[in-house]
Amino acid sequence: MSERRIIRLVEGRARIEEDRWTLFEDGATWNGEAFALIPLATALAQPVRLRAAAPVGIWLGPADEPEQAVPLFGAIDLVAVQFPKFGDGRGYSTAALLRTRHGWHGELRAVGDVLRDQLFFMKRVGFDSFAPRPDRSAEDALASLSDFSDSYQGSVDQPLPAFRRNLPTAEPAR
Repeated sequence: MSERRIIRLVEGRARIEEDRWTLFEDGATWNGEAFALIPLATALAQPVRLRAAAPVGIWLGPADEPEQAVPLFGAIDLVAVQFPKFGDGRGYSTAALLRTRHGWHGELRAVGDVLRDQLFFMKRVGFDSFAPRPDRSAEDALASLSDFSDSYQGSVDQPLPAFRRNLPTAEPAR
């Protein structure tokens, strides 16, 4: 089996790492193994087993409501958001809601059809780890995080838009 690699942001720096986590597809049997990423519905149906497994994470699909994950925050180490296809942008909203409205401060990973062109924007909405598609280069995807030096709009990673960040400071009155 080939090594699965992810990109993680650690203290603001991106690096490629081996992925220790196993993603359990929807409907797959989970027996309480550690380093498992299980569907939100499975986690909600097995709260005792979830709390006994450590570390464990959940993944949310495009139709899952982020607020349903909130009661699990104390028992999980990772939240993954599934991107079933490149053009499905619901995962961006899910990530932003988890970070801003629901207060998730742990690792937030993009999984599924994750391509180089998306990583910069995924980082902006709060993702701090990315599992690029297996048929794509992790090194190339890593380089994409520095394609742009700044963003005009505010977002999760930089709430103020550029015009607010670049205001001259007022001189004190004399």
